[in-house]
Amino acid sequence: MSFTGKYELQSQENFEPFMKALGLPDEQIQKGKDIKSISEIVQDGKKFKITVTTGSKVLHNEFIIGEECEMEMLTGEKVKAVVQMEGNNRLVANLKGLKSVTELNGDIITNTLTMGDLTYKRISKRI
Repeated sequence: MSFTGKYELQSQENFEPFMKALGLPDEQIQKGKDIKSISEIVQDGKKFKITVTTGSKVLHNEFIIGEECEMEMLTGEKVKAVVQMEGNNRLVANLKGLKSVTELNGDIITNTLTMGDLTYKRISKRI
């Protein structure tokens, strides 16, 4: 299953408490919570390019499944991570105490970020 496509954020759960726990300033959280973000994914075999545009903020990450890479977190901090593929529709990464699971089902992509007992879920639809 190919992840390639553009996805628009449809809904999110626990955005504010999760962003607070990450250490983002309240002003940034308030500005970001109602902006519909667009994720663009380009998959070429095991190589991925992911661009998430939220208002004027653009987050860009590239990685190859199973190889260590540098990824930019929501806070702008760069961390080393290895992204693994589970089955043919799940990407799993551990970034500095934060677990990211991205699952593709048809035209819906669900991204779940977990830090301790706090979970932030984003559901996006292919456009």
